[in-house]
Amino acid sequence: MCGGSVRTDWITSEDRARLTRSSIAIRGAVQGVGFRPFVYRLAAELRLAGSVLNNSVGVCIELEGPGDRIDEFHRRLRAELPPRAAIHTLESTQLAPVGLSGFRILESISSATPSAVVMPDLAMCGQCRTELFDTSDRRYRYPFINCTNCGPRFSIILSLPYDRPRTSMRSFRMCPECQREYDDPSDRRFHAQPNACPVCGPSVSAWDEDGHAIAERDRALELAAQAILEGKIVALKGIGGFQLLVDARDERAVQRLRSRKNREEKPLALMVPELASARAVCRLGTEEERTLCSPESPIVLADRVERADIAPSVAPGVATLGVMLPYSPLHALLMDLVRRPVVATSGNRCDEPMCIDEREALGRLRGIADLFLVHNRPILRHVDDSVVRLMAGREMVLRRARGFAPLPLTLTTPSGRSMLCLGAHQKNVIARVVGDQVVLSQHIGDLDSLEARLAFRRVMQDFLDLFPAAERTDVVCDCHPEYASTIEARARSSAPIMVQHHHAHAAACRSENRLEGTVMAVTWDGTGYGSDGTIWGGEFLVEDGTNARRLASLLTFPLFGGDTVAREPRRSALGLMWELYGERTFDMTDRWPLRSYTEHDRAILRTAKRAGLGSMTTSSMGRLFDGVASLTGLRQVASFEGQAAMELEAQATSPAARTFPYDIISAHRGEPIRIDWRPMVECIIRDVANGVSVQIIASAFHWTIVDMLVTIAKQSGLKQISLSGGCFQNKVLLESAVGRLRKEGMDVYWHQRVPPNDGSIALGQAAVALSRFQ
Repeated sequence: MCGGSVRTDWITSEDRARLTRSSIAIRGAVQGVGFRPFVYRLAAELRLAGSVLNNSVGVCIELEGPGDRIDEFHRRLRAELPPRAAIHTLESTQLAPVGLSGFRILESISSATPSAVVMPDLAMCGQCRTELFDTSDRRYRYPFINCTNCGPRFSIILSLPYDRPRTSMRSFRMCPECQREYDDPSDRRFHAQPNACPVCGPSVSAWDEDGHAIAERDRALELAAQAILEGKIVALKGIGGFQLLVDARDERAVQRLRSRKNREEKPLALMVPELASARAVCRLGTEEERTLCSPESPIVLADRVERADIAPSVAPGVATLGVMLPYSPLHALLMDLVRRPVVATSGNRCDEPMCIDEREALGRLRGIADLFLVHNRPILRHVDDSVVRLMAGREMVLRRARGFAPLPLTLTTPSGRSMLCLGAHQKNVIARVVGDQVVLSQHIGDLDSLEARLAFRRVMQDFLDLFPAAERTDVVCDCHPEYASTIEARARSSAPIMVQHHHAHAAACRSENRLEGTVMAVTWDGTGYGSDGTIWGGEFLVEDGTNARRLASLLTFPLFGGDTVAREPRRSALGLMWELYGERTFDMTDRWPLRSYTEHDRAILRTAKRAGLGSMTTSSMGRLFDGVASLTGLRQVASFEGQAAMELEAQATSPAARTFPYDIISAHRGEPIRIDWRPMVECIIRDVANGVSVQIIASAFHWTIVDMLVTIAKQSGLKQISLSGGCFQNKVLLESAVGRLRKEGMDVYWHQRVPPNDGSIALGQAAVALSRFQ
């Protein structure tokens, strides 16, 4: 079906005397983006003969014609690329002319080791949107409208090269009219693999809780919209999986969703009908609006408008809202009927992967959804919505999924090795290294539940199938022995390559920013297994692309408890207080952390500490944030990881310029420089007792830790400073740090298209592992 040709005699007798022939091999984002139709039209315009085809590596073009026209083809090929296309490499070989005539799109060729770029799912383009609401168009209100510039890609592809028989659209045979478009070089749908219409393509249905179809097509959409407006929960099968939708203005409906989904307080994303609706709930700058309307169409985190008409329980305790526009035609049609903001959250129970099959959804979402809006186009892999925040003047991807995954990062030095990098335990993403590319998976999530680990294994196998390699594959993982990803690595390899967590963070930031030379890498996060067996997280590493030396770190403090610490900020606060006051801590029952425990629980904690049980030490900046949030009374027990730090950031609104005191302990006997936070924490405890506002304390805390960062950066003597780790999702922290470091004349680098959190670990693992073989 991908074949087809239009033959025209373009070469005149005068041209034949100047004929040359060129074979061009292109790699990059050149499949699923309208690249072959673009090549066809360009060759036709320049009256060049030859052919173009997809293969498992990229695109091959053969041209024959006058040399000046072939030169013009090369120039315009790069200058006039389709919007989502990208050329990574282009190799051109001159051949003897053979008298070709006409230009054809040939059948694709597959190979045993495909390495072509798989394109992400793209939001509906403007032309398709216009047709969707045009009453005279044959696709009027058709929920699966698409063209070569938009629509599903990654979620429907079975294998490379990207052709319809290798997608989940293979069971839908195009009608004559769709086939005509597909075969017409002048049509926008020329070789659009998911091409379909109401006559021949997928369709939607509305199901009740028992899976009985109660409406089809437009009537199904109307029932779903009516259910949302009545305060019911609708499970919608989207592009990359199911979402749960509910009226975002209806507090009772949102609370019902939280209760059924078991998601107590974690912020919920919003979908709004159009840009004007987004402006009504969030303060949007030019860049936020551009990102919202981009082909990636992610969730954008932005400051909420005061008194926005949104239920309080959508995003309690934080100053931002996550908002997105309808990115698929199905969403656009539904939102056109609802005409108000809706919560649009992943179709799963808490800590599980999202559902992608309607029968699976009936089982897993039973008791949550009141109505199911489904369709019969299979989803081959789950793809969550991406999340982006504008910080320091540019986009930072916080969750890399739809619109971004699985676009690769190209290595500056091809490795010649095959690797599977299994990432971290939280916010898991895996990476596949083949040739000169590191391909990052979609966001998989935390690997705490059995369902999440099964999804993790499916993605691993999926990537091995999509991106096979002829040579042996090395397995790379984190050093933490209890990470699910590390356990899986040991099951797959007798000798996996181990990469320390914070070294991976530093290497990921280096790799994304293509840095050369030595860098001081600030890696601040919640936890990471250190090379000394303790829990790190407030690190300053001197990193050169191969090795990382620990220059400085936070002074360690005990954590009262194991895995419970991340969900109980008060335990971090107890550790901070213990370093100041020792056992007297448990007598300070007027302080917020102690006040949150019963007398019985305090006695148990005291006894456990005396016995040395259930306590570990950490240098974690993330846990320092938690502890300060607890000491100020903001949060003692969290319902999700990072909640306390988010709430502390939301309070950092005071323009107060003061900083708290702290000390620097010089390096001694192989130990790193230690930042002594104890004077700061003692001042915070005193300020809380004296009634100083949380806003002033939170602001001063942020300015102080930025001051710590700048102090160590200056001591390092290095000009290049990189910032990585989950703490740098904090906008106040990142922007303050970037501003201060630049004032000191330093070059500052941070993440953009790869998350600063543990979603970057797999990339860092790849970079470190590859450096060991060079």
